[in-house]
Amino acid sequence: MGLFHLGKMTFTSTFKKPATRLYPYEQREPFERTKGHIVCDIEECIFCGACARACPTSALRVDKPDRTWAINPFDCIQCSSCVLVCPKKCLRMDNGRPAAATTKQVRLYHQHPYSQAEKEQIAKEEAERQAKIAAARKAAAEKKRKAAEEAAKKAAAGGEATGGEASAKGDE
Repeated sequence: MGLFHLGKMTFTSTFKKPATRLYPYEQREPFERTKGHIVCDIEECIFCGACARACPTSALRVDKPDRTWAINPFDCIQCSSCVLVCPKKCLRMDNGRPAAATTKQVRLYHQHPYSQAEKEQIAKEEAERQAKIAAARKAAAEKKRKAAEEAAKKAAAGGEATGGEASAKGDE
């Protein structure tokens, strides 16, 4: 009986579609929440370095002067910490499979260099920001100075009133 059952299974499976895929040629769509790899939209990046500070494995490097962002995919554990802390949301987790690698290479993203006009605009904005900061500090110092003067006047006025009362009591 067992031999006939085995023969029936073998015969029917020869006319059915195989249970497995021919992997390199037929790839299944990844599941919705599959962790794949980090993708950076370099044009949106402001190179603040928050992602590199949040990475538990130090797989990310951000170089603001050179305008580069690098990831070592072999150190990355796809925890999404960098994606969550990015203020510009230029990082995302792609759920596709990363390309096969034969050597350990760091993926380097490089943003185009600033044009002269962009550099001048950035310098102007930075100067304005520094001027606002200086003005705010000056205003805070002035406010603090005035408050100290008023407190000194009140203390002096309070001391005179107290002294006057004491002398009036002493006269009695």
